Amino acid sequence: MLLKKQTVWLLTMLSLVVVLSVYYITSPELKNSDLAAVQQNAKDQNLGKTKTEAKDGKTVVSSLAGDVAFEELRMKLEDLRSEQQEDLTTQLASTDLSPDEKSKVKDQMDKLNQIAQSEQLLETFIKTMGYDDVLVRADGEKVIVTVKAKKKPSASDANKIMLEVKKEIDETNYVAVEYQPAK
Repeated sequence: MLLKKQTVWLLTMLSLVVVLSVYYITSPELKNSDLAAVQQNAKDQNLGKTKTEAKDGKTVVSSLAGDVAFEELRMKLEDLRSEQQEDLTTQLASTDLSPDEKSKVKDQMDKLNQIAQSEQLLETFIKTMGYDDVLVRADGEKVIVTVKAKKKPSASDANKIMLEVKKEIDETNYVAVEYQPAK
């Protein structure tokens, strides 16, 4: 009797997977965007800073929940990478691809995962250098590191961050370090 319950459970789970797969395949495509669009959106939002006009006509810059802005960017990057991963998985499952093409798709998937892991590792390491929050965005040869700190930024700190990025992500040619003051 126990074997029969396990078989029913297994068939139920398999049917659930099939139903979800069919739903995913038939659902309308989500808005296509790339990492550059996410980075441009971050610049447009100015990382949580807003400008307002005071009564005397002066412009006042205030920081609104910078942690929230960092988290929003992290979530957008994660969503984008998940989308790219799903596209690559769909391509890999296609029977139309030759073995060489499948190998290239698999290499792209591995590279995407490796970049995400490198970003997380760099964020953790840079936080241990005494910063409140860090956001690392890698796009090909370009890496942008946004650091939130209470202390005044220095060129030597930026150089240390750049060296760590170059050690972790070998194929990068451009590393930018942006500072954002912490509350």
